[in-house]
Amino acid sequence: MSAPRVLISDALSPAAVAIFRDRGVAVDFEPELGKDKERLAAVIGEYDGLAIRSATKVTGKILERATRLKVIGRAGIGVDNVEIPAATARGVIVMNTPFGNSITTAEHAIAMMFALAREIPAADASTQAGRWEKNRFMGVEITGKVLGIVGCGNIGAIVADRAIGLHMRVIAFDPFLSPERALAIGVEKVELDDLLARADFITLHTPLTDKTRNILSAESLARTKPGVRIVNCARGGLVDEVALRAALESGHVAGAAFDVFTTEPATENPLFGHPHVVCTPHLGAATSEAQENVALQVAEQMSDYLTKGAISNAVNFPSITAEEAPRLRPYIALAEKLGSFAGQLTETGLLRVRVTYEGEVAGMKTKALTSAAVAGLLRPMLADVNVVSAPSIARERGIVVEEMTREVDGDYDSLVEVAVTTETQERSVSGTVFADGKPRIVDIKGLKVEAEFAPSMIYVSNEDKPGFVGRFATTLGDAGVNIATFALGRDRPGGSAIALVEVDGPVPADVLGRIQSIPGVKQAKPLAF
Repeated sequence: MSAPRVLISDALSPAAVAIFRDRGVAVDFEPELGKDKERLAAVIGEYDGLAIRSATKVTGKILERATRLKVIGRAGIGVDNVEIPAATARGVIVMNTPFGNSITTAEHAIAMMFALAREIPAADASTQAGRWEKNRFMGVEITGKVLGIVGCGNIGAIVADRAIGLHMRVIAFDPFLSPERALAIGVEKVELDDLLARADFITLHTPLTDKTRNILSAESLARTKPGVRIVNCARGGLVDEVALRAALESGHVAGAAFDVFTTEPATENPLFGHPHVVCTPHLGAATSEAQENVALQVAEQMSDYLTKGAISNAVNFPSITAEEAPRLRPYIALAEKLGSFAGQLTETGLLRVRVTYEGEVAGMKTKALTSAAVAGLLRPMLADVNVVSAPSIARERGIVVEEMTREVDGDYDSLVEVAVTTETQERSVSGTVFADGKPRIVDIKGLKVEAEFAPSMIYVSNEDKPGFVGRFATTLGDAGVNIATFALGRDRPGGSAIALVEVDGPVPADVLGRIQSIPGVKQAKPLAF
């Protein structure tokens, strides 16, 4: 049997080439090939693996020509340059290296904080221009100051560790950070408004999701401590740049240091040109050590898959064998959707998730199913989560993950239940896979309700009173929102009830507000699957 072949089409450390060869994988190193789509398409059919960085764009058309391709390895975290659905449809595993540049990014945030505190870029430019303006640049010490970290996962925890070593007081806002984990890493867990009011410096280390977009909005910036300094080395779009410019102009915000921007490459930006702004061109991962780390990791992961069948950090497939896949795949989809259901309804800090398997599914590879459930649970807040990285991300945040099995105790041959405990409540949702292979919800918080998952849905909990269904349907009808399916459940006549409604497209916020105002409605939330 011939050795598997890998093409490296972007600039990657020579050490990666050595790892491939040492592990019995033939490798061709052509770092400029990724920029030539036609040449790449012409040769991709000869390879079992493709190792890339950001320059290579793996499109559906490229994948159509990739008749032998089994795995794509991205040296780095972002996989925006790979068409994941097309790769999945062709059975191609897509891997990334999510933790290879964590230290480098954290160090850049600390460096930006120092540069901001002491006005180093402006002082350097002034001095090299021949002006000796010693009295112009009056900085501030960071010792004893309060650092507010928004997003205290892997990178945020490293920033916290460095800041504590610099004798800063560290507070953190992260709904997925447990009190036990916060205590272990030496930070005080707080709510966002508390962080805004207390922090002398704010640094962001959260992915960009619908919930985190403009987390520092004009309103949020107005609630910050006067004289605050803001650092963003995470993602563009977390801060309203126009609002931040206005806050800088007014003097409410003393300075800002940004490595990432809403539009990149950033040739112009509202923050550019302000004397108290420091900008760098997305250098968070730009150290030789980080580039070496991600290159080594991607080579190791791809080699292990091609020679042993082991899957690590896959963004589109769990760790299962080819024999198990047909039977397990619909239950993976079920577990992930049940987790996503719970995650989309979770608004406070997660403490624990318990996944229970009943009946035939209990005899399957439940570890992969649990990983899928946790990935679905975390993804609404943490975009860069996959079925492999989800358990370690949960551990980083001190979230306890439990797995249980039991005999059949109900109406279904197989049942999966995801129960979530937060700081304020417990929630459970159960589902099964019917003979048609489609996953369905069958129970929410002990209330029987049967519904398929759909791209756009509305979840409503309400008092079981006459007139609710009519008012609800009228509200949607008046707004031009069409109802596709309508599932209802209740514990008893006149008691607690729920509605799970499939609609033809996203529901505007003002329409949800009107639903929330219907008498007897306790909660109304949009869901997307």
